[in-house]
Parts: sequence; structure tokens; C-alpha cells
Amino acid sequence: MIQRHDLIKKVMKEFEVHQVCGLLGPRQCGKTTLAKLIADKGEHHYFDCENSLHLARLEDPLLTLGGLSGLIIIDEVQLRPDLFSHLRVLVDEDPQKCFLITGSASRDLISQGSQTLAGRIGFLQITPFTLEEVTDWQHLWKVGGFPKSYLAKDYTASRRWRDEYIKTFLERDLAMLGFDFNPVLTSKLWRMLAHYHGQILNYAELAYALGADQRTVKKYIYALEGTFMIRLLKPWFSNMGKREVKTPKVFIRDTGLLHRLLQIHEDDIENHPKRGFSFEGFVIENLYELFDSFEDAYFWAQHSGAELDFLINFQGQKLGFEIKMTDKPTITASIKTSLEALKLDKIFIITPHKGVFDLSDKVSALGIEDIVPYFKAF
Repeated sequence: MIQRHDLIKKVMKEFEVHQVCGLLGPRQCGKTTLAKLIADKGEHHYFDCENSLHLARLEDPLLTLGGLSGLIIIDEVQLRPDLFSHLRVLVDEDPQKCFLITGSASRDLISQGSQTLAGRIGFLQITPFTLEEVTDWQHLWKVGGFPKSYLAKDYTASRRWRDEYIKTFLERDLAMLGFDFNPVLTSKLWRMLAHYHGQILNYAELAYALGADQRTVKKYIYALEGTFMIRLLKPWFSNMGKREVKTPKVFIRDTGLLHRLLQIHEDDIENHPKRGFSFEGFVIENLYELFDSFEDAYFWAQHSGAELDFLINFQGQKLGFEIKMTDKPTITASIKTSLEALKLDKIFIITPHKGVFDLSDKVSALGIEDIVPYFKAF
């Protein structure tokens, strides 16, 4: 088992401020395992909202939970959103009560219930394994970070698990989360988005290809984003920047799932035409987690061609990232334009090779294996 010590520390810090901590992330990313690791540190009680026996005990939440002490864990709480109002009563009546809840939908999708706990709950977004937690970045890139995929005995077993995950998500999970979607249409859209991975999202083109209206496509995309399957990277643009792109890029968040949606085998990735886009999404997802920023991150692009893959404010500095599958990073015209137009403090060119070296006073090459140690010491 890979110990997720940093995540455990974050949860414990959250309990210093709030009585309820919500762990949100995709299904089977390790939320339940993490919750049980925390629970093992002391007295606890565990309820799984997918377990009929547990649900029966929660028919009267105030009676069942009111007499319990220690940490109370409620797994997959989005299946019982009515519990939020009961939790509010319990924590208000007993300041010593602590609840650790997990959910496979974003805060936005469960906001109607969670708003009743305003001021009493803090949310942490939990992802599959990241570069901070494993040492073999190539394996992580190829099979993704879901524990059962990453830790599978071989590529064949990993592919089988991911294929079943995709099938189950389409046929069961979306419905359990309350989405009355056509699974065939959702599957087609998800696979089309895999082909769009790393590119500007075109709602009209997607709608035309699917034979659906744009409103339906946007609703389905919202659901895929809210269940942590895709990421929409926002464009950065100034109010006067008429030449700037103002539409988001789309990424399949886990590259292991991306490769299955595109039917790419692990041994073929290095020579596949989509490998550059795949690597870009892999790095961006890890940068999000490393900087612990799920909101204040962007890409930048001009219609004339200049672009920057990732842009973020970190420790008072405006940093840019260009992600390249190359062993000869250079300062391109696009990088020069980005530095000037965005007033950046620094640009990093992320490559699949080890090592850190400067190309100028404001541009450095940074190997993927060096990202975590470099910015931990930044």
C-alpha cells in the first residue's frame, strides 16, 4: 500500500478548523482507504451509503449518530444528501463531534446539501496517485493513478480494470449520482473528448458530431467535470484582449483512462501521435495537485498562434509552464511573447528528461522528475 501521509496531514489540519471534513474525488481513487487509515488512529464508526444495512441504520440519523463518540465516517454521502441537515444539528449540539465524509461528486454537484453546513465543513479534493506519491512517473503516466490500475500486476490486468471502470461509470455511477443520461451518448461524448484532449473545446462541433443540441452537450460535459473525469482549463485573457482565446481547453484528468478511451496500449504510447497531448495533460494535472490550486490556474493563447500551456500565481510570482516532449528545450518565439505579454516572473519548460538548467534569466528547463523537489524547495 502507498501511504498518503501528506493527505492525512491535510485532513487532520482541516479538523483543527471544522468539525466536518469532506473528501471529494473520483470513485475508487482511494478516499475510503484514506478515511479508514485516519479512523484507525482512534475510536471510530463507519457508514457506507452503498451498503443497505448501513442505510437502514441511517434511517433515523439523529438517533443513530447522536449517541456515538469518536470519529464518524460516512462514505459516498452524495447518495444521501439529506444527511447534511442532520449533521448540522449534530455538530451544533455537540462541539466535540467530528465527521469525515466522502463523495464522488464535486462540491458544486452536492452544494444544495452542503450549504446547510456552511462554516462547519471544509472540503479537500482527493485525486488518484500523483508524482508526489510515486517514483515511477512513466508507469504513472501510462496506466494512470487509480490505485487498482497503478498497482495491478501487469499492463493487461491494469487495462482490464480501467475498461471495467469506464463501463461501470457509464452504466451505473452516473445514474447513482442522479444523472438521467443516455449511456450511449455519454460514451460517445467521453471518447470524443479524449480525442480533443489538450485542445480548445468546441461545443458546436461536438453537438454536430453527436447529433445533439449544444445545451445537452454542455449538460453532459458539466456532469463529467463534476464527477472528476475531465478538467476544463480556463483561458486567461484581459478585458481588452480581442486576439486572445476565450474558450477552455479540455483534458481527461487521468491519463490511464485517456489511453483506454483512445485504445492506446502502454507499449505504443511513445510512438503515438497523441503522446504530446497526453504528456501535457499528465503534467498539468500534477501541477494542479502540487500547487494545491483547483481554481487559480489558466492557459493562455492568442489567435495568432502564441500560447502558454499553464499559468499560475505561486508565492507572489506569476509563473508560466510550457510542456514539451523534447530532449532539446529552447526559447521559442511563443515563449518570448508570453513573457512580455503576461509580464511573467519565470517560465519553466517541462520535459520528460531529468535535470534542471537555465536557458536565460527568466526561462529554465525542468525535468519531470525534478518538478516536485524543485517546487517543494521554491
